[in-house]
Amino acid sequence: MRITVLSGGVGGARFTRGLLALLRDRLPDGRGGTTAEVTVIANTGDDMWLHGVRVCPDLDTLMYTLGGAVHEEQGWGRRDETSRVSADLAAYDVGWDWFTLGDLDLATHLARTQWLREGRTLSEATALLCRRWGLAEQGVRLLPMADEPVETHVVVADPDAGPGAERTIHFEEWWVRHRAALPALRFVQVGLGSAQAAPGVLDAIASADVVVVPPSNPVVSVSTILAVPGVRAALASTAAPVVGVSPIVGGAPVRGMAAQCLATIGVDATAEAVARFYGRRDDASRAGEDVGVLDAWLVDTVDAEAAEKLAADGWRSAAAATLMTDVPATARIAAEALALVGR
Repeated sequence: MRITVLSGGVGGARFTRGLLALLRDRLPDGRGGTTAEVTVIANTGDDMWLHGVRVCPDLDTLMYTLGGAVHEEQGWGRRDETSRVSADLAAYDVGWDWFTLGDLDLATHLARTQWLREGRTLSEATALLCRRWGLAEQGVRLLPMADEPVETHVVVADPDAGPGAERTIHFEEWWVRHRAALPALRFVQVGLGSAQAAPGVLDAIASADVVVVPPSNPVVSVSTILAVPGVRAALASTAAPVVGVSPIVGGAPVRGMAAQCLATIGVDATAEAVARFYGRRDDASRAGEDVGVLDAWLVDTVDAEAAEKLAADGWRSAAAATLMTDVPATARIAAEALALVGR
């Protein structure tokens, strides 16, 4: 079985970890792994330069989580982390006091930056980083959505500059420093126009037995991947069923500030509204850059009414317990999602 996952950071990483646990149980290879092949296509819109190194938050969260090194309580960063370097940089008044790079995490960024400056692509650098964490031995291939730099920026009001004035900040500043409290006027993906799907991305979608959209941020994570030229069209044409898991439970995101992101684009923070935002693949009213990408949608049991409404409109939709409280619970969620599309 070949499974392709379109993932953001924490939510997608935790879902994929549960998926792998399910596959090791159902399709074991006899060596503690699985005979299934899982390709994870990661959002790189959160990437940025900081302290002269290239930081890739979602790629690293996926790598650390699947490699068993993540800080579980945070959901991101390294376990047993220290921050002596960042503290000393702050003493020099260098960098951002609201974005701290851990010492162990910094080693990852330094290695990536060295390889990029040697002329390697982001895909190649990612593969080199993943060797250390044994992802291939688990049957996982981690791919950036594109090798070209893409950064999500947020346009916000700038009242200090006068009525109607605007300013643009990096998504991480809006998300981490301001906790999405500054009303966002719109999101801009800088560099997306010249980006191409990284090697293997379109093929992973075309050749999959099933494609999964995990409970990642639908606006700044999944939609950024979908906006890479060729990705949405590949999803529209793949023979594989495409199933999504709602990141919204009971009218609120399970984690993070997805509600603020959805409000910016005029979408309600409900399981039903997010499904309709993604769209159904057989919806003839959507085409081109707006073509639907889903065949099925899994919601939490508290949103069972949403599943019923979607089913009445021709969706394959079901309700199950979708809170990823631990790995076994997440494995059960993955099983429900795959069963929804007959896999």
